Amino acid sequence: MTILTTFILVGMVDTHDTHFATVELNTTPASNGGPAIAVMPVTAFPCEIYEGKVFYVVKLHDEQDAVIVCQKEPEDEEPRRGKTD
Repeated sequence: MTILTTFILVGMVDTHDTHFATVELNTTPASNGGPAIAVMPVTAFPCEIYEGKVFYVVKLHDEQDAVIVCQKEPEDEEPRRGKTD
């Protein structure tokens, strides 16, 4: 059995509450399997999350753990808060 030692997954938040987020994860490049669904603790994200927020799960070296990196918000746009007024 071969274990992935380096990878990048592209994720998007589907829903979340105060404790958990349901997310879709896709491989890069995309595979035939389609997206995987996962439930992750909100505390795992180093940024504010909202429905549609894009993030990356990155593991670049054998000896390092995977880390979550949030997609940067456009400079001319304020971060979304998940609510519309």
